[in-house]
Amino acid sequence: MKVRPLHDRIIVQRIDEGEQKDRRNHHPRHRQGKAAAGQGHRRRPRQAREAERVPLDVKEGETILFGECSGQDIKIDGEEYLIMREDEVLAVLDSK
Repeated sequence: MKVRPLHDRIIVQRIDEGEQKDRRNHHPRHRQGKAAAGQGHRRRPRQAREAERVPLDVKEGETILFGECSGQDIKIDGEEYLIMREDEVLAVLDSK
Protein backbone atom coordinates (compact mmCIF):
# COMPACT_ATOMS: atom_id res chain seq x y z
CA MET A 1 0.00 0.00 0.00
CA LYS A 2 1.33 3.42 -0.95
CA VAL A 3 0.37 6.19 1.49
CA ARG A 4 0.69 9.91 0.79
CA PRO A 5 0.30 12.24 3.77
CA LEU A 6 -2.03 15.17 3.15
CA HIS A 7 -1.47 18.89 3.59
CA ASP A 8 1.01 19.69 6.39
CA ARG A 9 1.24 16.14 7.73
CA ILE A 10 4.22 13.84 7.59
CA ILE A 11 4.57 10.10 8.11
CA VAL A 12 7.59 9.09 10.15
CA GLN A 13 9.38 5.76 10.31
CA ARG A 14 11.06 5.75 13.71
CA ILE A 15 14.77 5.13 14.00
CA ASP A 16 15.41 2.70 16.83
CA GLU A 17 18.20 4.11 18.93
CA GLY A 18 17.79 1.75 21.86
CA GLU A 19 16.81 3.08 25.21
CA GLN A 20 16.89 6.89 24.85
CA LYS A 21 16.73 7.90 28.48
CA ASP A 22 18.22 11.01 29.97
CA ARG A 23 20.38 9.68 32.80
CA ARG A 24 20.01 12.85 34.87
CA ASN A 25 16.24 12.76 35.34
CA HIS A 26 15.12 9.43 33.77
CA HIS A 27 12.74 11.13 31.32
CA PRO A 28 12.49 9.97 27.70
CA ARG A 29 14.53 12.05 25.27
CA HIS A 30 13.44 13.31 21.87
CA ARG A 31 12.98 10.71 19.14
CA GLN A 32 14.30 10.48 15.59
CA GLY A 33 12.78 9.20 12.37
CA LYS A 34 12.79 9.33 8.56
CA ALA A 35 10.06 11.52 7.08
CA ALA A 36 7.64 11.19 4.18
CA ALA A 37 6.12 14.66 3.73
CA GLY A 38 2.81 15.94 2.40
CA GLN A 39 2.50 18.68 -0.22
CA GLY A 40 1.98 21.55 2.22
CA HIS A 41 -0.98 23.57 3.40
CA ARG A 42 -3.34 25.54 1.31
CA ARG A 43 -3.69 29.16 2.19
CA ARG A 44 -5.83 31.77 0.53
CA PRO A 45 -4.48 35.31 0.56
CA ARG A 46 -7.16 37.92 1.26
CA GLN A 47 -7.47 39.21 -2.29
CA ALA A 48 -6.78 35.95 -4.17
CA ARG A 49 -9.49 33.84 -5.79
CA GLU A 50 -7.62 30.59 -5.42
CA ALA A 51 -5.62 29.17 -2.54
CA GLU A 52 -1.89 28.78 -2.90
CA ARG A 53 0.08 25.86 -1.53
CA VAL A 54 2.72 26.60 1.10
CA PRO A 55 5.41 23.89 0.87
CA LEU A 56 6.73 22.10 3.95
CA ASP A 57 10.22 22.65 5.37
CA VAL A 58 10.59 18.90 6.00
CA LYS A 59 11.54 17.01 2.83
CA GLU A 60 11.07 13.35 1.89
CA GLY A 61 13.73 11.10 3.46
CA GLU A 62 15.13 13.66 5.91
CA THR A 63 15.92 12.57 9.45
CA ILE A 64 13.87 14.58 11.92
CA LEU A 65 13.79 15.07 15.66
CA PHE A 66 10.42 15.06 17.44
CA GLY A 67 9.10 14.97 20.99
CA GLU A 68 8.10 11.87 22.94
CA CYS A 69 4.37 12.61 22.76
CA SER A 70 4.27 13.83 19.14
CA GLY A 71 1.90 12.43 16.53
CA GLN A 72 -0.38 9.42 16.31
CA ASP A 73 0.74 5.81 15.98
CA ILE A 74 -0.49 4.09 12.82
CA LYS A 75 0.10 0.70 11.21
CA ILE A 76 0.52 0.26 7.44
CA ASP A 77 1.04 -3.22 5.99
CA GLY A 78 2.15 -4.49 9.40
CA GLU A 79 4.75 -1.73 9.86
CA GLU A 80 4.41 0.86 12.63
CA TYR A 81 4.69 4.55 11.77
CA LEU A 82 3.88 7.90 13.30
CA ILE A 83 1.78 10.57 11.59
CA MET A 84 2.10 14.16 12.73
CA ARG A 85 1.78 17.75 11.61
CA GLU A 86 4.93 19.49 10.53
CA ASP A 87 4.73 21.92 13.45
CA GLU A 88 5.38 18.97 15.82
CA VAL A 89 8.84 18.49 14.27
CA LEU A 90 11.54 20.03 16.46
CA ALA A 91 14.46 19.89 14.01
CA VAL A 92 15.82 18.37 10.81
CA LEU A 93 19.14 16.61 11.40
CA ASP A 94 21.91 17.41 8.96
CA SER A 95 23.71 14.31 7.67
CA LYS A 96 27.01 16.16 7.16
